[in-house]
Amino acid sequence: MEKNAVKTRASATNRPPLDRKAWIQAATDALAEEGLAGLRVEVLAKRCGVTKGSFYWHFRDRQELLDEVLNLWKDGRIRDVSKQTRGEPGKPLEQIVRVIDVYSSSRNRRGIQIELAVRDWARRDPKAAAVVEEVDQWRLKNAKDLFVASGMTPQEAASRSLLLYAYSFGLSLMIYEHFDGDVVALRSQIANFIARGGAPVTAGQ
Repeated sequence: MEKNAVKTRASATNRPPLDRKAWIQAATDALAEEGLAGLRVEVLAKRCGVTKGSFYWHFRDRQELLDEVLNLWKDGRIRDVSKQTRGEPGKPLEQIVRVIDVYSSSRNRRGIQIELAVRDWARRDPKAAAVVEEVDQWRLKNAKDLFVASGMTPQEAASRSLLLYAYSFGLSLMIYEHFDGDVVALRSQIANFIARGGAPVTAGQ
């Protein structure tokens, strides 16, 4: 028993200290797995195998950590949206279809978990709600710009942008693989409908 205690103390001593970035990443992981309840200082310290003193070396208080987690999520989403909606000149419709495919896919389960956790957080916290709204506005604006570039009026572009994200986020939360014999074709038809009213998207357009 004494030998095990010595090993435990040695392990704790040899564990590298967490820097500020590592704390923020650990908090983001905890948010995805446990929701906002997992972002209590005591819970995070235990999760990381360190003392609370390590936390307060890097952060004034819990709120500062929460702000950093929100900023990390916001910056990542805005950067990703900008990348996904940066299409080739003259091919806005193809880019729209690609955006729909990327965001309606359930491949990135961790990303979906974090998205849901942040949105649940935003229901209770005005600061989190403001961050979510900023990200959503950026998503909608970039999608709208693609629709306008394809020749649609601003009003139609705005409505299709909302439809695009309503469909994409809804589908990413569903388990639908056995709904139809050819789910890939079904998704392609829906994407084409959102992008251009159902007309087929052909190469080079």
